[in-house]
Amino acid sequence: MKTVIFICLVSMVAIAAAEDKYTSRFDNFDVDKVLNNERILTNYIKCLMEEGSCTNEGRELKKTLPDALSSECSKCNDKQKQVSQKVIRFLQDKRPHDWERLTKKYDATGVYRKKLQAKFSGGAEQKKEQQPQPVVASRR
Repeated sequence: MKTVIFICLVSMVAIAAAEDKYTSRFDNFDVDKVLNNERILTNYIKCLMEEGSCTNEGRELKKTLPDALSSECSKCNDKQKQVSQKVIRFLQDKRPHDWERLTKKYDATGVYRKKLQAKFSGGAEQKKEQQPQPVVASRR
């Protein structure tokens, strides 16, 4: 009897632990294929902006994104965090207009952007702001 109770408890803990993470179903999704294909990337952005239809992956992302932002990706596994960083950097560098549109929709107040920048840069942005700027003497 004790063994049955123990197995039930272990099962419940395992189920609860699994619910604390996002699905890993799309972890092998080829994000580079999307980022390097203008048409496909544009379709994903339209999905997120509710301007077009969504693939299964797009629907899952749109459903997960608000919670991932508010929880600072605490339910993300390492692969998901890595891919998130890659996509964010790509959008910031290569598609800044779309990045701004997405941040206005999903982070209108800018609170998540500041947290993510600090997290992804290892606090480099904050350290940069805190360091005194060198004084350059002008020649006259």
